[in-house]
Amino acid sequence: MAQKRIEYHGSIFDISYEILNPGATEDIAILHGWGSNKELMKGAFQTCFTHYRHLYIDLPGFGASSNEVVLQTEDYAHIIANFLAELKFSNHMILGHSFGGKVATLLQPELLILVASSGIVLPKPLSVRTKIALFKLIKSIGLTSWRSYFVAEDAVQLSPPMYETFKHVVNEDFTEHFRAFRGTALLCFAEDDTATPLSTAYEIASLMEHARVVAFEGDHYFFMKEYRRIHMEVERSLEMMES
Repeated sequence: MAQKRIEYHGSIFDISYEILNPGATEDIAILHGWGSNKELMKGAFQTCFTHYRHLYIDLPGFGASSNEVVLQTEDYAHIIANFLAELKFSNHMILGHSFGGKVATLLQPELLILVASSGIVLPKPLSVRTKIALFKLIKSIGLTSWRSYFVAEDAVQLSPPMYETFKHVVNEDFTEHFRAFRGTALLCFAEDDTATPLSTAYEIASLMEHARVVAFEGDHYFFMKEYRRIHMEVERSLEMMES
């Protein structure tokens, strides 16, 4: 594991990362989802893409990477773009899971691999809408000490800047960003994923000029078991790009 210091808009970010296959001439950067870290992604994909130099990154505020300010997804993309430039790492191929898929989309790689990417806003279930309304009522009468009972699971134990960041990014509509993507996209989504349903993959693909959807069995973390098939589909996409 290594760290590199990146300055962005007056703030300093110590970015933790790891490179595998350092002698390879082709690059793949792999970005984790919200609340995760580079170790999870490395555990899935370290035996794949053997002819590529792998870059695993802890996004700011996760794993061993620092963050003390409120960020938008666009800020994450700018920070990672600067980071890639500092490492002289190409954005030829970027794989992003969930929240990492949105960051990867903004980086405009030649081949974008979206694994259960977020970015399509879904209607909230009645239970969630009721919980939000109740929290707003309780907050309005000053009972803020009850906040912990209403915080989303993905936001538990976050620092104040990361909690504010979470509130910014959790319900982002990325429709226009997906529409603005100009490379080739491979969308790998799972049939039983309730966080980023398979239906959203087809919606994202319809917004892009060159996109292909592949359905898998499993939930939001299906890639932990299906990494070999994802690898195979990536190779197929690369072959299609060259033909």
